[in-house]
Amino acid sequence: MRYIRYLFVALILVALVIGAMANRQLVTLTVLPTGLADLAAWNYSIDLPLFVVVLGGVAVGLLLGYVLEWIRESKHRAEVAKRQKQVKSLNREVSRLKVETNQGKDEVLAILDDAATRKAS
Repeated sequence: MRYIRYLFVALILVALVIGAMANRQLVTLTVLPTGLADLAAWNYSIDLPLFVVVLGGVAVGLLLGYVLEWIRESKHRAEVAKRQKQVKSLNREVSRLKVETNQGKDEVLAILDDAATRKAS
């Protein structure tokens, strides 16, 4: 299965390299449309190869998607943290109750009672 994944990734990389080689012509990116640039009397522009623009757009889209998904899942992470605190608290309480229940008993008998309780559960 691992080799199939490597083959798939290699095919994608080959397709990206071929696409990049086929789209090396320069394109001009400008910040503002012509009408707004005339009003503002300012317009920044840069010449980049087309494949850089396309791959950069894909990268920005992926990054934006990951950030938005991370923000959306924050309530689930908070709920998990809350549940983990509850579990730790309950484990401490169970340990305390075991100590109180087995107080005054022989250590070996306490271990045997604990094992019998676990087996019955």
